[in-house]
Amino acid sequence: MQYTRLTLWILFATALSIWACDSSSDKPIGKANIYEHSEAIYQQACASCHGVEVAAFSDRTWEYGAEKDSIIQVIAHGLPEEDMPGYDSVYSAGAIDSLATYILTIREKIEAYQFADASDSSDVFSAEAYDLKLDTVMTDMKSPWGMAFLPGGDLLVTDKAGKLYRVDKMRNQTEIKGVPEVHYAGQGGLFEVLLHPEFETNNWLYLSYASSQEEDGETLAATMITRAKLDGDQLKDAEVIFEATPYLATGHHYGGRMEFAADGTLYVSVGDRGKRDDNPQAMDRYPGKIHRINADGSIPEDNPFADQQGVVPSIYSYGHRNPQGMAIHPETGAVWTHEHGPRGGDEINIVRPRLNYGWPVVSYGINYSGTTFTDKVKKAGMEDPLHYWVPSIAPSGMTFITGDRYPDWEGDLLVGSLKYRYLERIVLDGEDVIETEPLLKKIGRVRSVAMGPDGYIYVGVEGNPGFVVRLVPEK
Repeated sequence: MQYTRLTLWILFATALSIWACDSSSDKPIGKANIYEHSEAIYQQACASCHGVEVAAFSDRTWEYGAEKDSIIQVIAHGLPEEDMPGYDSVYSAGAIDSLATYILTIREKIEAYQFADASDSSDVFSAEAYDLKLDTVMTDMKSPWGMAFLPGGDLLVTDKAGKLYRVDKMRNQTEIKGVPEVHYAGQGGLFEVLLHPEFETNNWLYLSYASSQEEDGETLAATMITRAKLDGDQLKDAEVIFEATPYLATGHHYGGRMEFAADGTLYVSVGDRGKRDDNPQAMDRYPGKIHRINADGSIPEDNPFADQQGVVPSIYSYGHRNPQGMAIHPETGAVWTHEHGPRGGDEINIVRPRLNYGWPVVSYGINYSGTTFTDKVKKAGMEDPLHYWVPSIAPSGMTFITGDRYPDWEGDLLVGSLKYRYLERIVLDGEDVIETEPLLKKIGRVRSVAMGPDGYIYVGVEGNPGFVVRLVPEK
């Protein structure tokens, strides 16, 4: 059945590409057809990364310019360092011109895209078993990438732009000083915040982020972890404990999620850094792996490759693309992750030692341009995903529902969707996915999700501004 789905997806994408190419002419499409034609191209080629709603994309700040010529250049030639392909070999000059016109037309028609009004705590989203009332916890940030709760109940939130905030029970928001300098560009920035299991006695917290260095006039970056002690609203005694070399010029696929297991070891995700043919299957490199380290950054003696010559000793599993979700199963203690596929093929995996999860040898996805890079979805010696999405939802953030606030959903898995702007509830029977339900439709690009010590679900949403809400269930 899975082979059939992949084949149908590739045939559909190929057919749509041929239809949308307008290869017979380099002239822009007439105004009467520009919306229908260009909307189809946008949904096929752009929505995976930029979201399905063109208005939301058009209302953002564009780093490479908002003039038509700039937009055409980016669409035609791509941004390889940011994982955006060029489409001049897929679409004609006329189709690209019309797509640029369409995007600018949408931009001119909107004063400001209206993201969900999280400041209005009367907003209610209907779902199976519950209506969910939004209770705004904080706002005025760009991208709430990670969340952690202090022993007294205060919430720590990272902003991808490089700031760490503390929110108390009265919703007072304070910036934590002493955060390490981060490389905020492309997909890089400040990622996860995590407390040491014995935080109450040692005050250690952990930050993952993109770090950069200059080499021959070029900026190179890598995923890094620093731990520091939280002293009031100040970080002290900071020390780097993990550095996912090599530093690369690419600006995407950092991974950056972290979780402590019951034995006190720290699991870390590192994306392939946009070098799919170089990194995920190479055991002498950090990118494209799940790593396992001790709390001080040293290597656990029982790591699967700890004593193997020529292998990075922190590697726990390999063959990953860009894991931006990680959660410890509350009953089994297993490490669950999800990762971005290319166009199609986002995955959920249960991470086990020494296993190869296949990227890029096997995948249920295709290139963003519509071409294929592999004809395999299975191969001996490579793990099948527990669950996959075609088309992609662009997942970020992940947690299991625990506690007694949502008894009908106890044990379900939550995954944020950047592309479709909702929170997905995944109903499980052991390690089998039974069904899925989208929650909070069109709330915005869901970047993070966590269970609070008060038993409520907390959701971090990117936007103008970004915000964090907790979900109060009503029968």
